[in-house]
Amino acid sequence: MASRVPISAALAVVLTVGSQASARAPQPLIPTALVEDVNSTTADIEFMDYVGRGQVIKLEPRDVLVLSYLKSCEHETITGGSVVVGAERSEVQGGKVVRAKVPCDGGKMKLSSQQAVTSGASAFRLQSAEVRPTLYAQAPMIQLPNTLAGGDRTLVIERIGQPGGRQAPKQPFRQSFKIDNDVPAGGFFDLAKVNVRLAPGAAYKATLGDHETLFSIDAKAKSGKVPVVSRLVRLQ
Repeated sequence: MASRVPISAALAVVLTVGSQASARAPQPLIPTALVEDVNSTTADIEFMDYVGRGQVIKLEPRDVLVLSYLKSCEHETITGGSVVVGAERSEVQGGKVVRAKVPCDGGKMKLSSQQAVTSGASAFRLQSAEVRPTLYAQAPMIQLPNTLAGGDRTLVIERIGQPGGRQAPKQPFRQSFKIDNDVPAGGFFDLAKVNVRLAPGAAYKATLGDHETLFSIDAKAKSGKVPVVSRLVRLQ
């Protein structure tokens, strides 16, 4: 005659096994840094990828990786070694790192993440920015929407009034740009490459099809080369 296990005991076993499985399951990484540049054939990350806390990146001795941290505004140039991505800076073993603070919105930008399904890489793409970002360069880098409804590829940048009642100037800036077909959805359009500089202290709206976002240019924004994290805008 088969012995019977009390229902409460069986349930406890199921809950224990389930808890152990949950503990072993990999937790999703929250994006904390942006890959500004990478020169490596083995790192399995690309320019403009988002990487998360706890992610390990292996570099060959002459490989170079440039990271910018979204919260701390820490800008790192790393040569070789093993890189462990942190919340505000990296831990580097067996390599060299040069750090500098750069202007960025820091913790003001609210992020949600989705793991990219590409060649097993632990890469992330910025999904949403719930506040109007302030840029610290006159030439923004525009991240395009993940979908381009109806194939509309005309990006419009126009100057608008500032919050608090300040109106746009009598001769407002408005310019359209045709995005090349070889730039994918979710790709990037760099205004610096088309020699466009926006006015310091002004507010703007970027529109592409039914996607739009607002952003401001800091009054002390620079016109020269600036890290991408200081000038990135994503169309929602």
